[in-house]
Amino acid sequence: MTATTRGAKDDDVPIGARAVFRKTVSEADVYLYAGVTGDFSPNHVDEEYMQLGRYGHRIAHGALLLGFMSAASARLPLGRTVSLGYDHVRFTGPVYFGDTIETEYMVREYDSERRRVYSALTCKNQRGEVVAVAVNIRKFVD
Repeated sequence: MTATTRGAKDDDVPIGARAVFRKTVSEADVYLYAGVTGDFSPNHVDEEYMQLGRYGHRIAHGALLLGFMSAASARLPLGRTVSLGYDHVRFTGPVYFGDTIETEYMVREYDSERRRVYSALTCKNQRGEVVAVAVNIRKFVD
């Protein structure tokens, strides 16, 4: 379903509408994110350290995937809404440098009394493995 909801009224919320954001995670992405946030955990920046552990390689920050979720939500215009945040965030698998992550944003529910839209987010890698999930809550501000 393609949503054309620019300037949408509350009763125009497109239940089932979806948007996708796709990105290959590079070493530069991880290091830039580490620099912006100050999170230089060896999990993300020390290959030798990570070779000794369960994952065998450096992994991307889970919170970087929240950025992908935000990018996916921005691709689906829902009128004048703001994000109130993400609930039930889970990082269910590692994201390695070079993985291509496809983030799907799907409108699931509309609470007309509170004027809130609830959408499911799922991040999958190129093998179809789910690596993160969340629920985004948006509120109409008109």
